[in-house]
Amino acid sequence: MEKITSRKNEYIRHVRLLSTEAAYRREAKQYLCDGIKTLREALGFGAQICSVLWKDEAREIPGLSCEKQYIVPADLFDYASPMKNSPGPLFAVAQPDWKAEEALSRVLVLEGVQDPGNVGTVIRSANAFGIDAVVLTGDCADLYNPKTVRSTMGAIFRQRVLRLDVQELSALLKAHGLPLYGAALAADSVNITELNLKTAAVAIGSEGRGLSASLLERCDKKLIIPMRPDSESLNAAVAASVVMWEMAR
Repeated sequence: MEKITSRKNEYIRHVRLLSTEAAYRREAKQYLCDGIKTLREALGFGAQICSVLWKDEAREIPGLSCEKQYIVPADLFDYASPMKNSPGPLFAVAQPDWKAEEALSRVLVLEGVQDPGNVGTVIRSANAFGIDAVVLTGDCADLYNPKTVRSTMGAIFRQRVLRLDVQELSALLKAHGLPLYGAALAADSVNITELNLKTAAVAIGSEGRGLSASLLERCDKKLIIPMRPDSESLNAAVAASVVMWEMAR
C-alpha cells in the first residue's frame, strides 16, 4: 500500500478535484464518500470502489478488494478531505449508470433545488418510501457534491436518480404513462389527499421560486399540501418527504 507525503502528489490532486469540481467529477465519473460505515454500506450494496485514502493507518474491511489504496498523515488527509475533522477513510466511487427505461410507477421530480443538503435528504427519503426514481431538473445541486452525498446517508448507493431536462422528463413520463402533478401555491391547486399518487410523478420546486412556468404548464394538475393559513411554505425536502409518504400510502 503506497504512502503519500506530498500535497503535489497526483492522487491528492485527483481527490481534491473530486471534492471541489463538478465538471471533473463528471469527466472522471467518480465521486467521494467518507467514513468506515459508509464504506461498508457501499460494499454491501455493490458500489464500485475506485480508490481509498486512509488517515494515518489502513484497516481491514471485509469485501474490500480495491487495488488503489493509499495512506497519508493526518495533516495531508485533512488537506485533501472536503469534510472537517473526518476520521476517514476517503474513498472514490464510480458513478452508476441508472437506466431510465426500467419500470417506473412513482417518480419524484426536483426542479431548481440548489441546497445540497435538501437534495440529499430527498434522495434519502425517496429510498425509504420506495420511490422508483428521483429526477433532477433545472439548476439543482450536483448529485455528487460531497455535501449531497453525505446527506443521503448511504441511500445514494441504492436510489435511482436521473438528470433530465424538461423535454426529456416529459418524454419519460409519457413512455411510462405517468401523470405529472406540480406542487404549487395556486388557486387551482388540488388538496394532495384528493389525488391518487400511487402511479404518478410529482414535481417540487425551490422554496424561493417554486416550479418554473415551463414545467407547470406540462403538469396535468397542481397540488397543495394542506397547512395552517399562517404558514407560507415548507422546506423543499420536507415538502418532498410529505409528498412521497402520500405516494407510498
